[in-house]
Amino acid sequence: MTTDNHEVIFAIVNAGYADDAMDVAREQGVRGGTIISGRGVARENEAAFFGISIHAEKEILMMVVEKDIRDQVLHALYKQMGMQKKAQGIVFALPVSDVAGLVKLPEETKEES
Repeated sequence: MTTDNHEVIFAIVNAGYADDAMDVAREQGVRGGTIISGRGVARENEAAFFGISIHAEKEILMMVVEKDIRDQVLHALYKQMGMQKKAQGIVFALPVSDVAGLVKLPEETKEES
């Protein structure tokens, strides 16, 4: 199915915070996501230049969302999980050109009728 009605939001947070990030996203209407384990890399002097501490272990939360809730999800995630918080999260969105496998819930179908 070709659509331009969705975007994917990535929240990269310190290990142990992805479930908390998902809770924040759910409060904004996101139904689910996928968590991937990762490892951050940066030169020590570059981390000091940007004023951040680097924790090697990261979690990446990916969520496909409708465009109309993207901004509120991004704002809520950064407010709760941003660089000034223990999660030290980075949050961004990218456009999605095709989506397959997403199913509308019965109550969503009734509301649109």
